[in-house]
Amino acid sequence: MVKRAVDGMRRMLVPVVLAGMLAGCAAGPDFRRPEPTAVSTYLPGAQPSETVAATGPGGSKQRLEPGADIPSEWWSLFRSESLDRLVRTALEENPTLAQARARLAQAREDLNARTGATRYPSVDAGISAARRKVNPASLGVPNVPDPGPFTLYNASVYVSYDLDLFGGNRRALEGLGAKVDYRKFELEAARRTLAANVVNAVLRQASLRARIKIVRDLLEVQGRQFVITEDRYKAGGVSALDVRNRNMLLDQTRALLPPLERELAQVTHQMAVYLGREPAAATVDAFDLDALQLPEEVPIRLPSSLARKRPDIRAAEALWHQASADVGVTTADLFPKITLSGSLGSQRTGSGDLLAGVNVWSIAGNLMQPIFRGGALRARKRSAVAAYDEAAAAYRQTVLQGLQEVADALSALDMDARTLQARADAAGNARAGYGIAQRQYLLGGISHLALLDARRQLLQSEFDRVQAQADRYADTAALLHALGGGWRDPE
Repeated sequence: MVKRAVDGMRRMLVPVVLAGMLAGCAAGPDFRRPEPTAVSTYLPGAQPSETVAATGPGGSKQRLEPGADIPSEWWSLFRSESLDRLVRTALEENPTLAQARARLAQAREDLNARTGATRYPSVDAGISAARRKVNPASLGVPNVPDPGPFTLYNASVYVSYDLDLFGGNRRALEGLGAKVDYRKFELEAARRTLAANVVNAVLRQASLRARIKIVRDLLEVQGRQFVITEDRYKAGGVSALDVRNRNMLLDQTRALLPPLERELAQVTHQMAVYLGREPAAATVDAFDLDALQLPEEVPIRLPSSLARKRPDIRAAEALWHQASADVGVTTADLFPKITLSGSLGSQRTGSGDLLAGVNVWSIAGNLMQPIFRGGALRARKRSAVAAYDEAAAAYRQTVLQGLQEVADALSALDMDARTLQARADAAGNARAGYGIAQRQYLLGGISHLALLDARRQLLQSEFDRVQAQADRYADTAALLHALGGGWRDPE
């Protein structure tokens, strides 16, 4: 009996499987990876090959190397072991990355679950017991003795399989695979962004610490100037207006300190969160801006390869791929669906006889063709097509945004170099002027107040130079991040 059941199922499966093989390609469009951009430069006109140099820390000339390879750990170009250690800790402990890793694991298991449910037959086993009472007369069998109540035991194996004639299941798996890719690229984009945020926070912290020190030195100088002016006023050498002006300058400089200290506290707290720690419990290294080295050779990826090297662009491409697969799923829903099912089992009135052999079996085939659904199926297809168009536009927008970020960073790098050059020249002139004032003071040519005023001008020039130096470092990091940050797709 078992052999007859199997032979019957085989005879039913063969023609349907052949029909499925003849059906050929899956419904819907086949997704094709978009072509790279045709532009050869990021900026209109000629792209600069190097920046100007400036005197002092961070003033080295930077050479832009088109087509050069970016290190995977691009932040190592700043030559700081403390920075490298901080970034590594953030990449290991940050909870945002833990969320992204969990979402990737979830997407992979969703794909595994759908693969198992669609590619292979579902097989279930069941066992049941039921108490029954049968009246033979009600079944059209008169003059038969009433058998009385009895217990019916059943043990069966059920097999069911949906034939994927028009590729709906294949498209669904394709879409879930694209979602896995999206989560993978999303995780890598989060890693690159976190590294860039840590580097930027370190640069801000170092810049703020340097500027706070300069402001405190400036307060000390202006305080001494105020005391001298006040003494001269008491001696009748200056007017009360001179004292008021000195006091006003002192108050204005003092007002610079709280905002800088507040920003330093905020960036320190943010760095603690990047490390996955509570702000009150985290110990963050204090960075010196002059101890960080400006990358002198900056690798520049070509625009044609940017879309393959930025994980956020690859993530947008994966969403576009998923939308393409969804069009195939909704298209396949318009066509017939065929389900094959079968069961083998033993049905006995005694539980001890269940293993005696198979005495019940069934083979069934079901074909379902949608006829009228109130336009729902075609509306879903049109919705999927609209979502596909949206995903295509979103991908294009992500590519354009990536090109813009690189162009902005390249322009900023050139302007930062020129700004630092001017600020460094101004600081150099102020330093030379302070040296002259020191010699004049020793020779009795100028007063102590004039010497302090030269010192004040030097500190103010140095304050502006530090800000320009920090901007140049930050925009270099922004450029490396905008270029994809050294990420390489394993494909």
